[in-house]
Amino acid sequence: MTLPKPQPGILDITPYKGGEGAVQGVAEVRKLSSNESALGPSPRAKAVFAAMAEGLHRYPDGSNADLRRALGAQHGLDADRIICSNGSDEMISLLCAAYVGQGDEVLYNRYGFAMYPIATLVQGGTPVVADETNYTVSVDALLAKAGPRTKICFLANPNNPTGTYLPVEEVRRLRAGLPAHTLLVLDAAYAEFVTRNDYTPGAEMVGTHDNVVMLRTFSKIYGLAGLRVGWTYAPAGVVDVINRVRGPFNVNLVAQKVAVAALQDNAWTAAARAHNETWLPRVKGELESLGLTVIPSVANFLLIRFPAAPKHAAAADAFLRSKGLVIRPVASYGLPDFLRLTIGTEDENLRFLAAVREFLQS
Repeated sequence: MTLPKPQPGILDITPYKGGEGAVQGVAEVRKLSSNESALGPSPRAKAVFAAMAEGLHRYPDGSNADLRRALGAQHGLDADRIICSNGSDEMISLLCAAYVGQGDEVLYNRYGFAMYPIATLVQGGTPVVADETNYTVSVDALLAKAGPRTKICFLANPNNPTGTYLPVEEVRRLRAGLPAHTLLVLDAAYAEFVTRNDYTPGAEMVGTHDNVVMLRTFSKIYGLAGLRVGWTYAPAGVVDVINRVRGPFNVNLVAQKVAVAALQDNAWTAAARAHNETWLPRVKGELESLGLTVIPSVANFLLIRFPAAPKHAAAADAFLRSKGLVIRPVASYGLPDFLRLTIGTEDENLRFLAAVREFLQS
């Protein structure tokens, strides 16, 4: 038999691999590999989820009207310029499907999110990578790589897997320096965790530019990763284009209703942020006291550098797994000496610190 031939670039894709959550032979596992919320979904969101069982035979609202209105009210945005999606991943793919073709280039930073090159290659585009400075996006490096074929520039801010960010003035400098035909996509998946005065997710830039969009998600601080809900704030012209290419029921009925409930439970969101503000610096400080290098982060995870053999990152990962602690190796990002840790519950964080201490001292 002769296999059908895929489109050019498809076989160049390394499939995305999510954070693992199980260890063979270990019954009790703490998953700290996917930057999920330490507190999980709010009680209000869980109650709505439980109540949805009787309505599962109904199609969802294809326009996501209630969710878009709730998002507009929460953030002071025009609901008509909001698009909902099956997580941010779908929107990344939709943007590439709408704006990238053979011979086009998509620009992103060295340690940027792995879905950017995947979505680019699916459309026959060329991923273009700009180097970073101290594990932080370099605007100068991005601008040096931009050119007439650059259709999209993805900026994860804060960045995953490093946790670093660009202040708003640097983001504005990036937009000003990019070609006018380039769509700047501000991927702000971790925005709700950031408490820096010089940071913004980018909604105000969308409001003043026709070539900037902002991506957000319910997968992180809202604790709804399993339901896959993302949203985008975009210029009217981009909204029109994406609504022509997205699936008519891309966000399911349960996800829409639960997301509205999660969004409106401001006290729970504040508690999740406060938990992270307490534990992020504490875990970082204790790891540094053990002699490890930890990249400064404004999100809900830490990128940790381990020393050379025999205490290298791969050995640390194996030891932690033997203790039922699953964190994220990031060698696929070009960071073989690092592991990425999600900030977990108090118990999970203390277990992790104790295990790392035991590993380094053994």
